[in-house]
Amino acid sequence: MHYKYKSKPFAHQKKALEMSWDKEVFAYFMEMGTGKSKVLIDNIAMLYNAGKIDGALIIAPKGVYKNWFDSEIPSHMPDYIEKKVGLWRTKPDAADLKPMFSTGAELHILIMNVEAFSTKKGVDFAKKFLASHKTIMAIDESTSIKNPQAKRTRAIIDISINSKYRRILTGSPVTKSPLDLFAQCYFLSPFLLGHESYYTFKIRYAITKQVNVSGRMIQLVVGYRNLPELSDKIKPFSYRVLKDDCLDLPKKTYSKRTVELTDEQKKLYKQMKQEAIAFLNGKVVSSTTVITQLMRLHQITCGHFTSNDGVVQDVKSNRINQLMDILEEVEGKAVIWAHYRYDIKKIVESISKKYGENTVVTYYGDTSTDDRQKAIKKIQDPESPVRFIVGTPQTGGYGITLTGASTMIYYSNGYDLEKRQQSEARIDRIGQEKPMTYIDLICEDTIDTKIVTSLRNKVNIATEIMGEELKDWI
Repeated sequence: MHYKYKSKPFAHQKKALEMSWDKEVFAYFMEMGTGKSKVLIDNIAMLYNAGKIDGALIIAPKGVYKNWFDSEIPSHMPDYIEKKVGLWRTKPDAADLKPMFSTGAELHILIMNVEAFSTKKGVDFAKKFLASHKTIMAIDESTSIKNPQAKRTRAIIDISINSKYRRILTGSPVTKSPLDLFAQCYFLSPFLLGHESYYTFKIRYAITKQVNVSGRMIQLVVGYRNLPELSDKIKPFSYRVLKDDCLDLPKKTYSKRTVELTDEQKKLYKQMKQEAIAFLNGKVVSSTTVITQLMRLHQITCGHFTSNDGVVQDVKSNRINQLMDILEEVEGKAVIWAHYRYDIKKIVESISKKYGENTVVTYYGDTSTDDRQKAIKKIQDPESPVRFIVGTPQTGGYGITLTGASTMIYYSNGYDLEKRQQSEARIDRIGQEKPMTYIDLICEDTIDTKIVTSLRNKVNIATEIMGEELKDWI
């Protein structure tokens, strides 16, 4: 169809749209960094232009859904389309959400976090929206509904019958966890895979054995089968894109994932902020004490803090969960940088638990010289089971080559511009054949935002932020 883009599409994005734009159901299995968000936005606009829809419900995890509101839709939705965009929050009677149910010729776009569908309030609001419009319903990072027994999965599938057009977006390949496909495809249509129950689907594609766990016999999945058949079944309604296939992608893509502070973090952050300002007021401070004040606030956003007696206290945080959600979307190998030793240990523990101890190596102060060399060798070896290397920019950010990975995640950032630039360059070296993706985890409205913004604007916080300027930061 004739369609005027706001932002120029790449060849693979055009192909995705040609394959899907007027289909009732479709799956964009597009690796992170290949621009699946833009494809969905153009698809929504095309359907609206054709008079097929006047509403869109976009569902995404908490760390992602605000990006749709703040940057994705403003960047890619054509300006000539009259639209009203609403961002879900826990108060459904908020003034900016009321226009979501108004009638008129505009395109109404409601963006909700997937967690909201574990609540009656969220489900009822979404149902009301779908009943008010002719809609497309899309789930970004659709692995978030992979568990068919989860309350939010069941709720989303139940209300999906009220939407004629449905889309799922994920970077995860079929062979990563084939059983995860059932609920995602069931959301699109119960008939796509030829199985209306998860039980029969599992019997067909999983190899199980009976084991005794605490006196109870359970069926444990030990392998998979009939995967070529499953792959053939999903081909008619999906499009798979890897970075390797996209010769026209930009060399580097930067993105952020938002992490919501827990109530405990909010309380501690507020206290620490007040103490830091009180400490700075009326005093001449050195760069060392400035960084100390920043560090205390920064530690709290990361999920811990060091008390005056030097003991590290754990603080309940959503950060590690957000990282694990990102890793589900990552294809191939990834470098993960963290500013604090404490965080590295938590990251390694979580990765080992989910993916196995043989999938992760470290490169930081506590890693021996021999183990550092082994870590580099393993991350560079495409045949190695190691997928993740976790380290600090101050130790691993200089001189080494990590081109076996094309994704780099900053779990937390330091304050030194040189260390940031040097660490980014570990995957951007001779031998890198893939487009690179850099992801920052950020707690909004905290010191996190200031740090990342400044580093991207080439500001060396470690030496340039002082005195009164620091107070503005805090």
